[in-house]
Amino acid sequence: MSDTPKFLGQQSPLPESPEEAVLDYVPNPRAGSTYMVRFAAPEFTSLCPVTGQPDFAHLVIDYAPKAQIVESKSLKLFLGSFRNHCGFHEDVTVGIGQRLFDEMEPHWLRIGGYWYPRGGIPIDVFWQSGDAPAGLWVPDQGVAPYRGRG
Repeated sequence: MSDTPKFLGQQSPLPESPEEAVLDYVPNPRAGSTYMVRFAAPEFTSLCPVTGQPDFAHLVIDYAPKAQIVESKSLKLFLGSFRNHCGFHEDVTVGIGQRLFDEMEPHWLRIGGYWYPRGGIPIDVFWQSGDAPAGLWVPDQGVAPYRGRG
């Protein structure tokens, strides 16, 4: 954890891979309060590990922070690093959630990966760290099920 974000206020190239991406965490200005943070990435992309073709998803990341929060520019760079990363939908979605949970150590975290159809089948992947803290308002993720063109 750093008191000074590494990426804000300067040009920051997209990391070559998720493994090389550095997530920046800063002190939670409301530590001790129970609240939820939501990040939505409606244009997330990664690559199919079999065909190398792009896969597209709408990711929704919700978490209840403890001592630190993830800095949003570093999260954007981390998510962008998947553009050249090959991975199945399940591995990508769960891997993002687990990395954020392991590094940030929030009270609770969940991720929904709403993947657009490949081969005619949309795949939605969900992971959470456990039960949400008592009293935490957890709204629906707000992503409609895929209905095709219509």
